[in-house]
Amino acid sequence: MTLWRPDPALIRRPAYLSLADQFARAIHDGRLANGERLPTHRALADELKLSVQTVSRAYEELIRRGLIAGEIGRGSFVQTQRREPDPPYLPERPGEVIDLSILKPVCEPMHLERLKQALGWLAETLPASSALSFRPNMVFPRHRAVAAEWLKLCGLEASPQNITLTNGATAGMTVALMSVAPPGSTVVTEAIGHHTLVPLARYLGFHLEGLPIDEHGIVPEALDQACQLSDIRAVFVQPSVINPTATLMGGIRRSQIAEVARKHDIAIIENDVLGPLLEDRPPPVAYFAPERTLYVTSFSKITVPGLRIGYLAAPDRYVAAVANRHLVSNWMATPMVAEIASKWVADGTAMELVRWQRAAVRRRHDIAAETLAGVTFHAHHDGLHLWLPLPEDRAEEGFVAQARLQGVAIAPGASFRISEAPWHPAVRISIGSTTESELRTGLGVVTRLLLGDPEHLLLAI
Repeated sequence: MTLWRPDPALIRRPAYLSLADQFARAIHDGRLANGERLPTHRALADELKLSVQTVSRAYEELIRRGLIAGEIGRGSFVQTQRREPDPPYLPERPGEVIDLSILKPVCEPMHLERLKQALGWLAETLPASSALSFRPNMVFPRHRAVAAEWLKLCGLEASPQNITLTNGATAGMTVALMSVAPPGSTVVTEAIGHHTLVPLARYLGFHLEGLPIDEHGIVPEALDQACQLSDIRAVFVQPSVINPTATLMGGIRRSQIAEVARKHDIAIIENDVLGPLLEDRPPPVAYFAPERTLYVTSFSKITVPGLRIGYLAAPDRYVAAVANRHLVSNWMATPMVAEIASKWVADGTAMELVRWQRAAVRRRHDIAAETLAGVTFHAHHDGLHLWLPLPEDRAEEGFVAQARLQGVAIAPGASFRISEAPWHPAVRISIGSTTESELRTGLGVVTRLLLGDPEHLLLAI
């Protein structure tokens, strides 16, 4: 049985969360090793002068976090093997919770009206090919030409023949990974990256490795060294603020990443779902390495969430692989949604909605700067979220749980953790997922939790 014990002087209300946080820090710091047996509920309760129910709730919380496992008849044991992470967002919005956990654009009744109008237009003008054809090449030639015009607004020149329409960015990045990373191969990405990459790697059978990042994004020297030490097939990057840390990679760093990829002849997958929402940004990584970059963008985070359509632009060497992988995994994008996207791109509606979104997001960032005064966080004025590092004495999951107790849902930073390197707790906060009033209230709760006395705040609940 372990020699480490929680410090009763550090227990705050609610006691079960405070106790669970102490265990979590001890596990993360290595003071409790994998496989160590924990005290029984009653023994620990007697030792700390707590109720057995409080200790039981603390252990249940640790089980929920995937840090310990209970075995009937044997007791509770530390379980530090990495499990598949939970989604960073709430699967549904319960009750009166202010949901700042899910990343989405600012939406108002105008967006629903625009989509209703587009559906009315579609009912009157739907082409037979979009309604009746099973052959992608019979449906999408016109849409690919429109897509090429949209990609110019994203800073990328691409031939229509090299563009695949997908049902959003997730489908696009999945097809891109399937096209360049066969089972058993290795893909590298940012140490704090896309939350779907870990399960995708497991499902598709490739090895995923997180590389060090700095204030400019993925470190080129780390990518170069990884390519020298391992047979890397691709690097997955999110250079334009959509990454969890809200980093905008500069043009010099983008060209450096492109050069390292060219040196080692690896593919680049670039996830750029915000596209032209970022008003002043460098050209895409694909601009610096067009011969090896598979570029993914979409509309759901910059226009209307229901417009689930995206573009995957691939260089000539990968066009056939992309077409084949897309056929077996999706067959084709939904034609009727593609019709609306193409109309909106062609008549300027899409860019009008992007400009509206940019103005709305900047107002939200003004609210965040005001409400979080005195708190250190990372953000970009055209991005959809904040990245907020926590103080050293705050356990991440405990902080998320405390915010949830006060009616605010935020995303734990560990949901985006790719690397096994030492971890600094943080949370991601969406600024577009609710009203301005609720955003101000939710950020106020976060600020009080960070700057106030947690015990006094929680006693008032």
